[in-house]
Amino acid sequence: MDTRGWRRLRDVPLFARLPDAGLIALWDGSVPRRYAAGEVLRVQGAPADHLLVLLSGSTAASAATANGRVVRFGTWSGPCALDKVALLDRAGHTATYTAVGRCAVRAVPRARFMALLDDSAAVRAHVLRLLAAQARAQQERLTDTVALPCEARLAAWLLHAAADGGRVVSLPGSQQELADLLGVTRVTVNRALSRLRRDGLVGPAADGRIELLAPELLALRATAERG
Repeated sequence: MDTRGWRRLRDVPLFARLPDAGLIALWDGSVPRRYAAGEVLRVQGAPADHLLVLLSGSTAASAATANGRVVRFGTWSGPCALDKVALLDRAGHTATYTAVGRCAVRAVPRARFMALLDDSAAVRAHVLRLLAAQARAQQERLTDTVALPCEARLAAWLLHAAADGGRVVSLPGSQQELADLLGVTRVTVNRALSRLRRDGLVGPAADGRIELLAPELLALRATAERG
């Protein structure tokens, strides 16, 4: 049995402004779900009838283009709320979310979440600010993808991935998946990673992971092309 209950929602940035009563109402009105590694939480384009609140674990988001290419947006780790935009615009989920490891989720009915926005101006303003900040960050990542060479993109990704977990980073699956995430080919990623290893910035770690040997120099490599 979950001994923390509704208090676990306090750690979700989307709910930072909610009082205890609001958190309890969300928890009581939500449905618990658990997913094993590789299971799909939601499929791109499917109706967004619930807000998925990822309490623990990580999910990878991807989408298919019209020509069949898979685009990977990144990995999200709990606690967080997934695909909030889909809940607001009702145009279907923006991506397919796949569990990277075991995940614990609460599914909040859309009507209950929207009632919170309608009832509280403070909560509504907080949600809009959060969405705006995330949209700006996504735009910056897109700019980097277009403007930066692969090695700089890879260095920036490694630093971001290590931000919460020290110096050891797990790849998002295979090198092909990392290439899709960075918007380049697998061969290009392999060459960039080889250069970083050759220069002593990264090295191999256990279980196929990557260790950041010189984060400060890696940061310089990530920003060198920005001018």
